[in-house]
Amino acid sequence: MIVNSEAVHETPRASATLVLLRDSPRQELEVFLLRRHAASAVLGGVFVFAGGKLDAADCQAEWVSHLNVPVNVLHQRLGEPQLDPLQASGLYVAALREALEECGVLLAHARDAELVNSLPQQRKQLQQDLHDGHDFAQLVAREKLSLDAAALVPWSRWITPLIPSVSNKRFDTRFFLAALPQGQEPVHDNVEAVESVWLTPRQALQSYSDHSISLAPPQIMSLVNLLPFANVQSALQSARLQLPPVVLPETFDDHGVRTICYPGDPRHSVQQRALLGPTRLRFVNGRFEPLGGLQAFFA
Repeated sequence: MIVNSEAVHETPRASATLVLLRDSPRQELEVFLLRRHAASAVLGGVFVFAGGKLDAADCQAEWVSHLNVPVNVLHQRLGEPQLDPLQASGLYVAALREALEECGVLLAHARDAELVNSLPQQRKQLQQDLHDGHDFAQLVAREKLSLDAAALVPWSRWITPLIPSVSNKRFDTRFFLAALPQGQEPVHDNVEAVESVWLTPRQALQSYSDHSISLAPPQIMSLVNLLPFANVQSALQSARLQLPPVVLPETFDDHGVRTICYPGDPRHSVQQRALLGPTRLRFVNGRFEPLGGLQAFFA
């Protein structure tokens, strides 16, 4: 991983990320991670959650009839009153679209109430149609689907700092949690993602510690914040009980070491914590780790 040192003055691009969760056969919370293609312009080779930038088409008024939750309710759940309601609902649409495109998971119901979960060929065809450039709204209308926006629980909002550490782009990303629909199994698309894995948050962080996988700071800290939860329902319930915290990391050099600090850190402009876990990560030996080493994630 190469650290960027240049300021990026562009407005952060609105985007959405869906953190898919499931309970393992051992009844442990697991999260689905995708390894981005090494040639990807953003986070090539890094394990991430499904997600991507918001498209103008995600915010069209026609989506009102394709979502199972009213737009004003989705807007309220995000906790961003200054946001246009259609853009707010568009973030849900973007997360649902990316989940289908990147890992073949479709959170939706057929209009006749038949579960889409029982139609794997339909999901596969819709995923291919998205890759071929078809309009998502037209595909949903064609298949007479109602997107399950109710399954998405807003969790956090991450805004890339002025000097991004792992990219030359800035994003304003809303993270959503969702349980994997029963009967579906995500698979990476072999286009944007070339590998995928289910891991408990602890296993993922341990694999990062062991150099088995590469993670970027938002994914690292998100996994740390999933550590306390024993199962999917406890994580979703916790997210429902709070407004999504806004995480605006701030970067600085600490005796020549690139450091990212988070709200609540003595060096951060916001003194109230937004996250569990360490309040800063340092770029040491090609990876970001907390003070005290990687075991501090589990303290």
